[in-house]
Amino acid sequence: MFKVTPNPPDTDPASPYEGLGSNKLNDAAERALDFHFPSAADIKATPRTPDSMFIVNPELSIETLLAHACESLASANVMTMDLADHTEGPGRNTLLGIAQVIMLGELAVNRALDQLDPP
Repeated sequence: MFKVTPNPPDTDPASPYEGLGSNKLNDAAERALDFHFPSAADIKATPRTPDSMFIVNPELSIETLLAHACESLASANVMTMDLADHTEGPGRNTLLGIAQVIMLGELAVNRALDQLDPP
């Protein structure tokens, strides 16, 4: 009996990298991997550029900065007290202690504001 297909069958091309230039697809894959997964040397060589989203404007006055700090501390105090209202046991005592520290910070900021702009 005659077998129609050769044993093993001829494939043209035998590898997916053959036919388009054997290194062309491999080079493209290497470039993609290097782009998405840079080496440690590449990461260290890249200059650090801080994100401007969370940078405090250097032109703000001390009074403005202290006023915002006071408002932030007041908000933190309210959130901590609210959480302490819903907590029982030692966790409540810890939250009340944290609220007291926040309040002391708020008082210090208010005192600094008073010295900048006396009533």
